[in-house]
Amino acid sequence: MCAVAAPTRGMYPPNPTIYVNNLNDKVKKEELKKSLYAIFSQFGEILEIVAAKNLKARGQAFVVFKDINSASNALRSMQGFPFYEKPMRINYAKKKSDAVAKLDGSYVAKDKSKFIKGGVKDKRKPYEQGGTEPKRLMDIMLIGSTPTPPTARTMKGSGIPHKILFLQNLPQETTEMMLTMLFEQFPGFKEPRLVPGRHDIAFVEFNSDAEASQAKTALQHFKITPTNAMQITFANK
Repeated sequence: MCAVAAPTRGMYPPNPTIYVNNLNDKVKKEELKKSLYAIFSQFGEILEIVAAKNLKARGQAFVVFKDINSASNALRSMQGFPFYEKPMRINYAKKKSDAVAKLDGSYVAKDKSKFIKGGVKDKRKPYEQGGTEPKRLMDIMLIGSTPTPPTARTMKGSGIPHKILFLQNLPQETTEMMLTMLFEQFPGFKEPRLVPGRHDIAFVEFNSDAEASQAKTALQHFKITPTNAMQITFANK
């Protein structure tokens, strides 16, 4: 895992990990991670997202991709992107993350003899010996991975072009803000609409059928979480 520390001015050498700052510090940590995953996963496989709770580290995060190309594409495409009403500032991270180091074989395990104030050794058991499992990205991102139980009344979309898109297979944590960030990059975007009592479906409206079709083609099967590939059809006229 990366240490949360702001890079100095200038661009660091290409790295699978990107450093994102100027984030809205009023957004809760878990919501921030989910939203970052939603907008960055289109560029490649994400191994980890790191964001700290402490006051000093607010407004910043690290997004760890599996490879440099994905990180570079994300940096170029999302530089200045309005995220929760603030333009993101993105740089390569100063150091390689542990997650990437483990993949390429350069990882060196840290000394496990942890100490707290007063020189007393941390007596917590490691996870392998029955201790508490450490938090991982999957702990947060897979909240919506449980299959949605079938309902008596199933809503279906249409293949006939319409300015309103019908989204299915959305994860439980989907919000209007997350859908806005995904769809507002396309011309003609108007608004998303969630369905009360149904977390797995939503509607997104555009100004015209053609503009809606463009967004549908680009985001069809986009994974908001690793297990939820979005299914998009046109709403019934």
